[in-house]
Amino acid sequence: MSVALGLGSAHSQAYEGYVDETAQVDPWETVNRKIFSFNDRMDRWLLRPIAEGYRAVTPDFVETGVSNFFRNLTEIRNMVNAGLQGKWGEAGQSIGRFIVNATFGMLGVLDVASDLSLEPVDEDFGQTFGVWGVGTGPYVVLPFWGPSNVRDGFSIWPDRLLDPSKQIDDVRASNSLLALEVTDLRASLLDIDSIVSGDRYAFIRDAYLQRRNFLVKDGEVEDNFLDDDW
Repeated sequence: MSVALGLGSAHSQAYEGYVDETAQVDPWETVNRKIFSFNDRMDRWLLRPIAEGYRAVTPDFVETGVSNFFRNLTEIRNMVNAGLQGKWGEAGQSIGRFIVNATFGMLGVLDVASDLSLEPVDEDFGQTFGVWGVGTGPYVVLPFWGPSNVRDGFSIWPDRLLDPSKQIDDVRASNSLLALEVTDLRASLLDIDSIVSGDRYAFIRDAYLQRRNFLVKDGEVEDNFLDDDW
């Protein structure tokens, strides 16, 4: 009996510690959950059906080509941020991927660079700020955008400035590209929907914080999203 009580007490203390630390990383949870609920309804009734229809009618090779095209546009962002972090090898790799795919891959529709062993990297201003020592700040859910934190929220604008598709003056063309990009992104996440379980808000929050911590520290982290420096 004493052993069982001891285990129960230890579990209770661990749970209380988890709750306390979660309150530190997500102090705006009440508001965040309301925004999450809004985003989730919009996704359920609009984005997900569109993505499912897109996947149903679009041949796989076309889907892959669209994904490749938008991923190639991120290589400029990757190159700049890798350089700002002093990762000169990754910066060269990113600009090499962009030039090769834009020139020989039909503007990035074909991922020729990967066939040449130029593998993609993923760098953005949120990671750059993190490498520079800027804290993440509290977790925040942005309307229409989704999970973020204060640091990543401030990185959205400079990242957009490095995206050629966001610099098109023609409003119709710009909006069409944005709609296609959002649809392609949502379609790529359809398979993940089935693994989200329990409290959807908490699941997505924890997964987001783990991934961002992993990216900022280049994988040199423990498997615990609460270990990040706040």
